[in-house]
Amino acid sequence: MRTFKIILAGVVLLLLIGATANAQQKQMLDSEYMTQALSAAPTAVAKGAAVVRVEKDGSMRTLRAGSNGFTCMIMGTDKMCNDRNSMMFFHALMKHVRPPNKVGISYMLAGDEGASNTDPYAAGKTADDHWIVTGPHIMVVGPAAKALGYTEAQDPDPNKPYMMWAGTPYEHAMIPVAPAK
Repeated sequence: MRTFKIILAGVVLLLLIGATANAQQKQMLDSEYMTQALSAAPTAVAKGAAVVRVEKDGSMRTLRAGSNGFTCMIMGTDKMCNDRNSMMFFHALMKHVRPPNKVGISYMLAGDEGASNTDPYAAGKTADDHWIVTGPHIMVVGPAAKALGYTEAQDPDPNKPYMMWAGTPYEHAMIPVAPAK
């Protein structure tokens, strides 16, 4: 009986810790989310951009309709604002299908928290995934981006233009516009 009480107390403690962590990680208000998502783009683009919120199930909820063909969002911790073609590119990436043969532009003027430069599906930093953090930048997606001639090095200088995910269908140009913070 004593063992059962100890186990029960442990389970209750874990549930309380989980509930507390869940409350602390409660999603930010939609208004705060919109402000952060729009910070990814230049003011003139953000002014007319749609804002969508990626829900836990992967669906997108529209917080604000747009008028200029750009959509701003937060993916994980990274803020981005994509034109229509970039939205199709990233949708293909998420669905593990070949992206469309269209050039697109994506703004990430808040920079990023880092990603593997070689594996589009890496979930976190490891010793061999060539993790790279890039400051404020724009991305050019689509096959035409390869014609820019930027380095395809696995560990490029993130303060200079480079190709991310070189040799994969999701290869795209990363063009820094300011150093990382």
